[in-house]
Amino acid sequence: MSNRGSERSAGASLPGMGSLERAIDLAIVEVRSARERAGEAEKRAERSAAMLRQFVAGDEDAGALSRRVAALEAENEDLRGRIERGRRAIDRVLAGLRFLENRR
Repeated sequence: MSNRGSERSAGASLPGMGSLERAIDLAIVEVRSARERAGEAEKRAERSAAMLRQFVAGDEDAGALSRRVAALEAENEDLRGRIERGRRAIDRVLAGLRFLENRR
């Protein structure tokens, strides 16, 4: 059985602990989100590899492949933007954690 609630109430009396806990919770959320996006990216990479195998084998129409490639490139650009936004959010969380650690 976890006693995290009692640890939080005991730690809440220390200056900055509430802020630190919120920052850690936010960091956990960001890491989970990044893992989810990475899993989605892996699935898309697998689909792309399968599509390439079909094209090399001659099973795929060049026009259809071109349209799919364009769609994947647009999706990749969106993912790059999401990753960058995620990195900036993580950097903000880490900066907050460093600030709180320096205040101790």
